Amino acid sequence: MDIFDVLTMTGGLCLFLFGMDVMGQALERRAGEGLRALLGRLTTNRLAGLLTGLGITALIQSSSAATVMVVGFVNSGLMTLKQAINVIMGANIGTTVTAWLLSLAGIDSGNLFIRLLKPSSFTPILALIGIVLYLFCKGSKKRDTGTILLGFATLMFGMETMSGAVSGLREVPEFQSLFLLFQNPLLGVLAGALLTAVIQSSSASVGILQALAVTGQVSYAAAIPIIMGQNIGTCVTAVISAVGTNKNAKRAALVHLSFNVIGSAVWLAVFWGVKIGLSPAFLEYPASLFGIAAAHTVFNVLCTLLLLPLSGWLERLVVGLLPDDSEPEVQAELDSRLMAAPSIALERCREVAADMARTAGAALKGGLSAVRDCSKELSSSVREKERKTDHYEDILGAYLVELSGMPLSQEDSAQAAKLLKVIGDLERIADHAVNLVESGEEMDRKDLRFTGAARKELEVLCAAVDEILDTALTSFLENDRDLAAKVEPLEQVIDRLKERLRTNHILRLQQGGCTMDAGFVWSDLLTDLERTADHCSNIAECVLDLEHHTVGLRQLRDSDEAFRQEFRVFAEKYTLG
Repeated sequence: MDIFDVLTMTGGLCLFLFGMDVMGQALERRAGEGLRALLGRLTTNRLAGLLTGLGITALIQSSSAATVMVVGFVNSGLMTLKQAINVIMGANIGTTVTAWLLSLAGIDSGNLFIRLLKPSSFTPILALIGIVLYLFCKGSKKRDTGTILLGFATLMFGMETMSGAVSGLREVPEFQSLFLLFQNPLLGVLAGALLTAVIQSSSASVGILQALAVTGQVSYAAAIPIIMGQNIGTCVTAVISAVGTNKNAKRAALVHLSFNVIGSAVWLAVFWGVKIGLSPAFLEYPASLFGIAAAHTVFNVLCTLLLLPLSGWLERLVVGLLPDDSEPEVQAELDSRLMAAPSIALERCREVAADMARTAGAALKGGLSAVRDCSKELSSSVREKERKTDHYEDILGAYLVELSGMPLSQEDSAQAAKLLKVIGDLERIADHAVNLVESGEEMDRKDLRFTGAARKELEVLCAAVDEILDTALTSFLENDRDLAAKVEPLEQVIDRLKERLRTNHILRLQQGGCTMDAGFVWSDLLTDLERTADHCSNIAECVLDLEHHTVGLRQLRDSDEAFRQEFRVFAEKYTLG
């Protein structure tokens, strides 16, 4: 093996790692809805959690990324430690899928149909289909499918390049001696752990082991301990990701490490005992690509079978190693670790935005109550909700901007943009709630009173604003397009009510029925209520997937009979008589 073989092997390794990364990112984008559905099925049921971890890892082709996501879930309060244990176990099995794909390169037969299963036969076709989809299709899903095929073709090409470059090592005595050294199980475990810790991917390190296996110098006695060590090395990513998290998230990372260390220790002892006591002949056979994939799967399944019934004990172990502090911890609302799967990070943003919507809605309702009867407790409550809404806008805005720079599907990118618009409107609704409180406080402080007619008119407008708020927020929380379509007709009714109330106020001023100071407060109230309705309309527009909110769009809706009917219903409901 000369310098050119080394360069070729290095190039093949780079292509292999690059292809795996590209394919994993594209799979995550393409399967975004699937990932969200899998997350939604999480329960305390062991089997459900196990299958969820297996499914997510099979989709994104990385147990490290899946485990980092789990740490983020626990840190955000989306998942309990008990659920995390089951998901982590499933992730360890899901990561074995890659090794089976790579093992196809080991097919060797003169039969035409069997040879067609060999990657060197079908990856050029996949690459051709992939480049056509990537270059000539406009839909994001088709382009992502093309990227998946191109990533897989690059991965397999890199694998074959590595295999070809190292094939000459079969004649090198020193290389054979190296793997004879790894037949010591402890050294094999150490080598596997170090390799995987460096490249932070057990799938990739198994692929490298499979590439080396083509030399015929890697026996099962050497390969099996290396595979065990790879499971320990892959924990490094999760352990690093747990830095700066809360106690339960650190426990989730410790569960991952404990699961792999305990499983490796137990089965290594069994393996060593079998090797010494029985000396099975197959251990000295050269490991094949299929054999390595099978050993990888069998080992992970055995670890799961061993520890799944003991998940409660594993939970108590990590809680004992990391006991609770005297001070209660606050769950993180948004966790950057979730960006390992951007579609799930976006789902978390929706959940936080829903909390923000409920908080803003409660603030506005408090503001409406303060207009009628303002108290110190009510004022304090509304201001606290407004501050909380500001906090939500700050963290969500920053998170969504960062998330927008991640590899998102076209649909998820549009959803992120919509959420950015919605949180701005929610924050302004809470601001108007505080303005209403300030108007109520001013009236109490100056002992101002509206006339009986003015109070009745204000009650009608407040009732209309209360309904448009409920309608808009419910349509957003439930993604109800039919409900969202009712918002704009009611918003136009509120616009007309505001103008009618403003006109009536001017008439009362002219007739001496209202003071100037009360008139200023009246004008502020009308402005805040009308603008609240505008923000509700903006939220409904986002639910309806409209890109702009303009007078032109309203005029367009005026020509729709359903819109006119809704307008007539609301106009009759909120009439001034």
